[in-house]
Amino acid sequence: MKINVESCTMIAEWAWDVKEGDDVCGICHSAYDGCCPNCKRPGDDCPLIWGECSHVFHLHCILTWFQSSTRGENCPMDRKPWQTAKAPLE
Repeated sequence: MKINVESCTMIAEWAWDVKEGDDVCGICHSAYDGCCPNCKRPGDDCPLIWGECSHVFHLHCILTWFQSSTRGENCPMDRKPWQTAKAPLE
């Protein structure tokens, strides 16, 4: 039996498997208080970096993103040009 499909409507839905309130890196999906997949221990060796767009990533994840991205240095979440947020004055 042969079937000819005359039309098709594609529907897709996706979501990160993250519980509300969990803070995870938008690139590697590891917890902020953990470390990126390339590091063995969290802490100073795997710092977080904030963007002006309010997105936060592990430093190593965002650097890898910039090296592999064909879109230049844009935020992986909203695709706006990346600007590192200034440190707050204490």
